[in-house]
Amino acid sequence: MAEIKLAAEPRTEFGKGAARRIRRDNKIPAVLYGHGTDPVHVTLPGHESMLALRQANVLFSIQLDGKGQLAVAKDIQRDPVRNVIEHIDLQVVRAGEKITVDIAVNIVGESAPGTIHLVEEQTLSVEAEATHLPESVEVSIEGLESGAQIHASEVALPTGSTLLTDPNAVVVLVTEPRGEASPDEEESAQSAASATESSSEA
Repeated sequence: MAEIKLAAEPRTEFGKGAARRIRRDNKIPAVLYGHGTDPVHVTLPGHESMLALRQANVLFSIQLDGKGQLAVAKDIQRDPVRNVIEHIDLQVVRAGEKITVDIAVNIVGESAPGTIHLVEEQTLSVEAEATHLPESVEVSIEGLESGAQIHASEVALPTGSTLLTDPNAVVVLVTEPRGEASPDEEESAQSAASATESSSEA
């Protein structure tokens, strides 16, 4: 994965008022931390950052004071109403080291006719090299019958990734849809209810 360069600026003002001013200038407050260094507070370009973060587990090259620092986003705070990014926590990484990330589970294929699938795990936790982070993993349900289960240990992970999620965790379950009760079943239920009411009155 090629890193995405972002030009950062040192952040010297703090507090809610300062954060609002930063966002009005189309920038995002952020903090850069990791590897035993003191946290560095910066601002990032708003538009470029939001575009980059549409991609999962993106690798950044943060350009600050003429130097580049590799980092990944570990926490993204968003406004729940406007869905805009309010703050980003960036973890410093180095080439060759492995870090823990969550990757999305993408379902492919169709299960057997008359069945549906339930995704029990939307993401899987894996350990992967910081400069080769996977975005997602595909899980095929093609032709699976009702009752079939796919566990985390059965999912083929991208090369270089190690599973951290419980291997026995059910990722996908294939089952039959719960249909509405048939007219005969409804009539039987109504008859039983009437019998119960008559018995109570007696």
